[in-house]
Amino acid sequence: MTEQNVTPIDAGRRTGRPRLRAAGRRASGPVWNWRAAARCRAADAEDLFVTGAPQREARDFCFACPVRTECLAHALDQQVEFGVWGGMTERERRAVLRRRPDVTDWAGLLSRARSDHYSGRGA
Repeated sequence: MTEQNVTPIDAGRRTGRPRLRAAGRRASGPVWNWRAAARCRAADAEDLFVTGAPQREARDFCFACPVRTECLAHALDQQVEFGVWGGMTERERRAVLRRRPDVTDWAGLLSRARSDHYSGRGA
């Protein structure tokens, strides 16, 4: 199997609104398969790829998921364009990416934040 050369749509140019791309390569280094523990694995995942008002219900479904943070980090790192991931819609993820253009490793950032929170080091 060959790997596609996938680059962000905005590579080399800045616009006011971040563009997202479909999931391509995964981050380098060892990656835990969080998908095996995802709540949507045992449910109809197509319900997470809706538009408009039904997105609220899809987001609510994510809040009880044990791997919501990993799912969100994946969607942000890979700049996934469609669907509700980690309890956030594509519009919400674009807003996060726009507010934090300096972050290049969302999985690492969110993992450290969770570790700090549970260890009492968080502010």
